[in-house]
Amino acid sequence: MTPVEATILVFVIGCALATAVLRDILAVIIASAAYSLGIAILWVLLQAPDVALTEAAVGAGIMTLLFLLTVAKTVNPSTDHLFERIRPRTFVVLVCFLGAMLVTVPALPAVGDAGSPVVDGEVTNYYLDNAYEETEVENAVTAVLAAYRGFDTLGEAAVVFTAGVAVLLALRREAFV
Repeated sequence: MTPVEATILVFVIGCALATAVLRDILAVIIASAAYSLGIAILWVLLQAPDVALTEAAVGAGIMTLLFLLTVAKTVNPSTDHLFERIRPRTFVVLVCFLGAMLVTVPALPAVGDAGSPVVDGEVTNYYLDNAYEETEVENAVTAVLAAYRGFDTLGEAAVVFTAGVAVLLALRREAFV
């Protein structure tokens, strides 16, 4: 794990914890948006720009806007203190999850590792060997996204489009209220 990846991972974990323990709703929305942006950056570092773009657009963009519109239409209850008190049972679950992550994440292969099962795997080799002949698309990534995972990609595009239309409708309605 590179120092940049480690820094972003610590940032994401910090945002997740802040989202869980903050009591001010605006602070929670900001921490949630920062979390989504951090996850999008991690997807870029993992060389998955399509997933990163979707996370940034939906997680950091559209969801944040919808949360802010919801807060604007509702009453914000006053808070006596900034942080929520963490229950012991919740703390135990959190520590167990953190322990599982600390054991699991270092066992993952490095991104681009030549010995990784994904890099030299049967499915990867099949796509690289047969993508052009079966799809007539020169770029293997495009062939996988458009042909082999076409329905999945169509579903992702439909979700992003629907979320965008919903935000536009909410903003239009908000302008006339």
